[in-house]
Amino acid sequence: MILIPVKNLSAAKQRLASVLDQPQRTELAQAMLQDVISEIAAWRGRPPCTLVTNDPFAIELAEQYDFELILDRTNPGETAAIEMATRLCVARGIEYTLVIPADIPLIQAAELEQILTHAPRQGSVLAPAADGRGTNAVFRRPANLFPLRFGNDSFKPHLAAARATGKECVVLNLPCIAIDVDNPADLQKILAHPGETRTQNLLRRWKLNPLLLAQTEAP
Repeated sequence: MILIPVKNLSAAKQRLASVLDQPQRTELAQAMLQDVISEIAAWRGRPPCTLVTNDPFAIELAEQYDFELILDRTNPGETAAIEMATRLCVARGIEYTLVIPADIPLIQAAELEQILTHAPRQGSVLAPAADGRGTNAVFRRPANLFPLRFGNDSFKPHLAAARATGKECVVLNLPCIAIDVDNPADLQKILAHPGETRTQNLLRRWKLNPLLLAQTEAP
């Protein structure tokens, strides 16, 4: 089961406030989510996919693409949402979970296939963000093998938790999954990458100042 937690998109991506106003940030978050969902939907032989959300736009997309929906009525954050969804998966006897974020718009089905190909019979697969700090994909079998704690510096804690289970843990560096959007400099990475995703076309249409993006890069 693929799980995608989606927070309230109307208040998304506050760390981009220096270069985008809130309507733009919401439009960007919606475009990224569409890119992620459409790529998964086109993946032949994919496992079932579930959105964990209470956001109206995300709910509409789940219905449009015939994805399952787990309502996250309290919207406390990604960590709590995935904990709740994981409990439901375990209760339903689902063998594994693959958790991915909604802000990796360059995602490729071939990289998701790599995760499943390298997945141990019991254990985990972790795909770090490009900066090595965040976690952009987590495969767990069994589905609740260890708890997830998302945030800017989640990769090392996830790696430690995975190894503490005593089960095999595979780390994959996947170039497209690694590119997420947290700060303005990440927008440059999206623009520099070849492709015609919704997110890339949106950013090109906005014609953002590269110097401004570079000057506001987070350390």
